[in-house]
Amino acid sequence: MSSLMENITAMLENKEMNPLKEVLNQQEHYDLVELFSELEAQGKRDELAILFRLLNKDLSLVVFEDLSLETQETLIQHLAGNRAVEIITEMEPDDRARLLDEVPAKVAKQLLNSIPADERKKTADLLNYPAETAGRIMTPEYVSLKADMSAEEALERIRTKRKSAETIYVLYVTDAKRRLLGVLSLGDLVSADKASRIRDIMNEKVIKVHTETDQEEAAVLLKERDLLAVPVVDREDRLVGIITVDDAMDILEEETTEDIMSKAGLVSLTRQETGRSQRLIEGPVWDVWKVRLPFLVITLIGGMLAGAVIDAYEATLEAIAAVAIFIPVIMDMGGNAGTQSSTIFTRAFVLGHISVKRFGHHLTRETGIGLSMGVMMGLVAGIIASLWQGEASFGLAVGISLALTMTLATALGFLIPFILVRLGMDQAAGSDPFITTIKDISGLFIYFTFVSIFLGHLM
Repeated sequence: MSSLMENITAMLENKEMNPLKEVLNQQEHYDLVELFSELEAQGKRDELAILFRLLNKDLSLVVFEDLSLETQETLIQHLAGNRAVEIITEMEPDDRARLLDEVPAKVAKQLLNSIPADERKKTADLLNYPAETAGRIMTPEYVSLKADMSAEEALERIRTKRKSAETIYVLYVTDAKRRLLGVLSLGDLVSADKASRIRDIMNEKVIKVHTETDQEEAAVLLKERDLLAVPVVDREDRLVGIITVDDAMDILEEETTEDIMSKAGLVSLTRQETGRSQRLIEGPVWDVWKVRLPFLVITLIGGMLAGAVIDAYEATLEAIAAVAIFIPVIMDMGGNAGTQSSTIFTRAFVLGHISVKRFGHHLTRETGIGLSMGVMMGLVAGIIASLWQGEASFGLAVGISLALTMTLATALGFLIPFILVRLGMDQAAGSDPFITTIKDISGLFIYFTFVSIFLGHLM
């Protein structure tokens, strides 16, 4: 895949569109799905749309079906109107409804109004059901039979409906009012005598769900009963759709992921961070200012306060000029330690590696790590300071100050973003300014305190 990606990237950069089109259309569809998913993960949406347009119609439709919902959404929003409508029209009604649920309302409305009336009605019917219910995820594309049909008549009906049906391996029997009477498999139908009536070979004990049934409950039922599909009925017991096993597996995967995130307290965080990230990258400049400037103002105020600390120890600096040499060391090492810690926290929290309930344990461990690194760096810096200035007490002041500042910065790197998350604030934009401000003021205070203690005899 890496060689294919490199080859395609090179042809794109050199604008070799004809060779690129030929290469793409020679690939297996699952390789293209992997390629497009990688481009989506890397945020290369324009390249993704360009490559997709180069696929021939049949291949593009097959590839589109197997792409993730996020990648499908990206493509729909980047493709020209007619191409997007063509793809939407070819989709199964349930897949189409799910995709239209994700794209912006204006785009969804335009696409829905552009597809044929019969397909539009099927999709609109599904969208009218509450989210995350069986009615919302079912497909109306199924094969229904009548009880008084012969097996031969039923097979002929299947032949005429097979292209539009989601599955023909499970068949449902309804009366004149579409009420569900029974079920039979294609195998049972094929093996039956041609003159046999459907009522005589169907199974009247039908496992079914209602349109209001929770989607996860319906999916679990399919899995536990080892079914290929389950019928969905309305309040009058009329058959309105079916849920197939492939849709059920998708739902179970989504629900499992959401359950894991929920246990980690991350569902709302994920949604918040997605919206914030999109606003900061693509939103109006004013929105970016509103998020970022307040935290920068905090940093500015913190810098002024740090300057006030230095001013308070002006006499110390005048008496021992060498003290100023090590201020950048204390500040930079503390800043780097804090940045490392906050980055590790953010990644671990989003991935669910940090439990909210056990945050005290995580904070204690990270603080211990910060102390161990601070002691090592303090020891090295202290020895260098002693040799450089020819004064052992200088090394003690620098070494201890560096160790304590790095320990504090590391603890703040975990604590500050956690507090911001719990307060519902943007920790991505706010963590570093808060960490830097607190670390600078406290680091300078620690440094000058130990300078006074160990170097007081030089003043």
